[in-house]
Amino acid sequence: MIIRDAFAVCYRHLGGDRRSFLPVWPPLLHLAKRYNHHHVVQNRQPFRLAIIGSGPAGFYGAYKVMSRIEHAVVDMYEKLPVPYGLVRFGVAPDHPEVKNCQDKFTEVANSPRFNFIGNLDIGKELPLASLVPHYNAILFAYGASQDRRLGIPREEQLEGIYSARGFVGWYNGLPEYANLAPKLDLGEEAIIIGQGNVALDVARILLSDVDRLRKTDITERALATLSESKVKRVRIVGRRGPMQASFTIKEIRELMKLEGVAFEPIDNSLLPSDPAKLPRVQKRLTQLLIKGSTTASSPAQKSWSLNFLQSPTSFVGSPQKSKQLTAMEFVKTAFQTQDRFDPRAKVQSTGEISSMPASLAFRSIGYKSEALPGMNQLGIPFDQSTGTIPNASNGRIVASSLAEEGPVTYLPGMYCTGWVKNGPTGVIATTMEDAFASAEAIAEDWEGGVSLTDGKVTGPSRRGWDILKADSTIRSRQTVSWEGWQKIDAEERRRGQIKGKEREKFTSIAEMLDVLC
Repeated sequence: MIIRDAFAVCYRHLGGDRRSFLPVWPPLLHLAKRYNHHHVVQNRQPFRLAIIGSGPAGFYGAYKVMSRIEHAVVDMYEKLPVPYGLVRFGVAPDHPEVKNCQDKFTEVANSPRFNFIGNLDIGKELPLASLVPHYNAILFAYGASQDRRLGIPREEQLEGIYSARGFVGWYNGLPEYANLAPKLDLGEEAIIIGQGNVALDVARILLSDVDRLRKTDITERALATLSESKVKRVRIVGRRGPMQASFTIKEIRELMKLEGVAFEPIDNSLLPSDPAKLPRVQKRLTQLLIKGSTTASSPAQKSWSLNFLQSPTSFVGSPQKSKQLTAMEFVKTAFQTQDRFDPRAKVQSTGEISSMPASLAFRSIGYKSEALPGMNQLGIPFDQSTGTIPNASNGRIVASSLAEEGPVTYLPGMYCTGWVKNGPTGVIATTMEDAFASAEAIAEDWEGGVSLTDGKVTGPSRRGWDILKADSTIRSRQTVSWEGWQKIDAEERRRGQIKGKEREKFTSIAEMLDVLC
């Protein structure tokens, strides 16, 4: 094993219920003395944790660490001026109950042992290596900033093709997509590729009566565009069947109950003939799909469908307007095995090509996190194919020098949670459980004497943001404290009250910062 620098000292995980670490790089005696020194310091000095990312994973991780480690101090870094990540910019505006977790996050942030540092992009505006000397541990808890592409012809050339991430960010006020301006008035047909909950969120927003959304925190710009929408039919397309789709009961039920919107029935051959024999969740979902919508097709002005066993092959442009999307082509797929109701069943192409009209298309096939600048220099691995940091299930980051076979080794004091740990999967409840597991590993390691080691600064100097904020580079940057966020929050609520809604979000970083001037 090659150690890139003194920081990349790794430990061997011995397993068992009681986790412990041993240094695997000689001289063992020298290292043992160093670790014993850290343990003594830990008894005198507060534990200092840096969390990168301020979404649910970060806040739940902070909560658990502050509960488990007495006097622990947490500094949470966020590249935007505002917190909450996916809760603010990803949760659908007509799902306000999902955002109730913000109350718990506010409790965490109001602790004198918590610091929020917004409008600071770690890796770009503050080098990642700058954190290491000033913390006992770092928890990577940031989300996914990229969406997966289909990789089919004309995906990048035609107008009317959007990512679900971009569309969701646009109507939720994410500054990155403030100027997306989706053209919803080009035609009546829309196609969504992918059958997860995000795809269903996009469909529901497209098909909802705009008046239903006016009291939510959706942006006024989005309301204006949606009010001009001509979309009347939405097809949600997947490569496999209904028993393999990743949508959940709640989202399907909401679409089924949309007033004035009909659901086109599913081919019965794709559904089990006796749902009563299925496990509880699958049974309820199947029964819901069989029952269908409460709105009949004939009087309905809008409709939606779940189209299965179709894999996209290309986008088709208009003969008259070469850059405008008019249709999508698909190849029909078929199950490779006899059991088409197995959730793990795979499909293969039949070669049969079909076409569906579309003036709009949204790809919703998953998100990906990106590596932060500086990770490689610190020996922190990153899997580009999955968009995740290699880790154990408890969030300990696996050493980059680890061979495929042999004992498992970890980077001391380095942890991850949330989407950058597992990929874009799960709901807020599962994110909480995952963050708690990573936080528990942090607490166990701290109790066992494991801490970040770079050979430069020890014990008493690990004062985190208290030291870093004095750096000349940081002083020239307008960072946002929790008190600063509260001012932005109050102004958004004031603006919303004028409109008769909970808040009217700022959609640009400049607007947010202007509140603090």
